[in-house]
Amino acid sequence: MNDKKIVVLAVALLMFPQLAQSIYSPALADIGRAFAVGPQAAAQMLSIYFLAFAFGVVVWGRMCDLIGRRPTMLAGFALYAAASLMALSVSTFDALLAAQGLAAFGAAVGSVVTQTLLRDRFKGVALAQVFSVMGIALAASPAIGLFAGASLVQGFGYPGVPGGLLVLSVGLWFWCLRGLPETRPQPVASPALFETLWHMLRDRDIWRSTLLVAVFNIGLFSYYSLAPFMFERLGLSAQMFGYSGVILALGSGLGAALNKRPLQRGSSGAQLIQASGLLMLVGAGFVWLMEDSVLFVLAMLLVVLAFGMAIPNILGSALVNYGDRLGTAGALFGLLYYLLIGGGLMLAAWGQALGGTLMACAVVALMLAWVKP
Repeated sequence: MNDKKIVVLAVALLMFPQLAQSIYSPALADIGRAFAVGPQAAAQMLSIYFLAFAFGVVVWGRMCDLIGRRPTMLAGFALYAAASLMALSVSTFDALLAAQGLAAFGAAVGSVVTQTLLRDRFKGVALAQVFSVMGIALAASPAIGLFAGASLVQGFGYPGVPGGLLVLSVGLWFWCLRGLPETRPQPVASPALFETLWHMLRDRDIWRSTLLVAVFNIGLFSYYSLAPFMFERLGLSAQMFGYSGVILALGSGLGAALNKRPLQRGSSGAQLIQASGLLMLVGAGFVWLMEDSVLFVLAMLLVVLAFGMAIPNILGSALVNYGDRLGTAGALFGLLYYLLIGGGLMLAAWGQALGGTLMACAVVALMLAWVKP
């Protein structure tokens, strides 16, 4: 399989976990009504997603070192399809949360195994450029999820969301069956999990990268967690919330363009991360000022743009010293930042203050961006 086809498949696989998460956002208000739970409880679905996702990253990352990238990917998507069937048949909110957790565990395979596969196949500048393409997918997929979720909710209510995800996950399973190559190097070492964890916990650069990934993601996904209820307070429909995803997709495309060109001209990833932190701070300030108007969505463009610029540069350089154990190290790296994301989104759901959440994330991101690796 040539590199171009691998990148196309990798884009689809890497988009899936974030699309699967954000597609539920337009359904949160409908879920709250269907199960008679309040906004804070409904918003916790996104927190559960990230916490279960974190443990899925560890399991699938470890498995892809032990049994290979391809069989691990197929197993993860099969589990996701089963969880989607479960979500379609539940009758209580707790059961829906359990199905969401199981689905998130399965969806994690699309993140950690895809990143490992790309690190197997590409190195150096080529890897940074591939991750720039992935950055477009990472930033655009939540926006696509918003639009798709709103359409499904309008047509079928909240059950349309797990139904649509079931169809998508089965389609990706067959695509992987036919087109996903095995890229695990041979012969394969099986590095000790806890030895790798201990080494990473003492690595200051890993902690810097972990915190940067976390705060940019908390900033982005706090919108998908809190904005549905902001739209409802403003008297706007779930469909209007879905349309906001189109606006945010514009920001993701611009962020990718602003990221790719400087890399080609020799700018460093560290400089782009610093610029991203500043953009996020400006965007957060405007969101905070305009929370009582739908115009706050326009300010979110700067936050999405910052995400699209920063994440590829962070991910592309985070594991350069772990080439002999990419699956295991990638799993543990993902565990650390997804636990932080899940905890951060729980706090955001409790506070129900989008502007304040974004300001806190932006300040932390800007401080970390100026720490020399």
